[in-house]
Amino acid sequence: MYLYVPADQGLKAVPEVLLESFGELSLVMKILLRSKQKLARVDVETVMEEIHNKGFYLQVPPSTWQLAKD
Repeated sequence: MYLYVPADQGLKAVPEVLLESFGELSLVMKILLRSKQKLARVDVETVMEEIHNKGFYLQVPPSTWQLAKD
């Protein structure tokens, strides 16, 4: 799983229950999101909109998401 958060706010908007489910967090990378940018398996516009609206975006691997959906 990947958790996208704004650099200036960090994890402040992420619900505690979600943070606890992750266990120990580690920074994987810092990226500057731009509207024409390509991301693997997720639309950058969706990520930016969720970060703006909720303060974070959680990207779940397709296999896990598909199992939960079925």
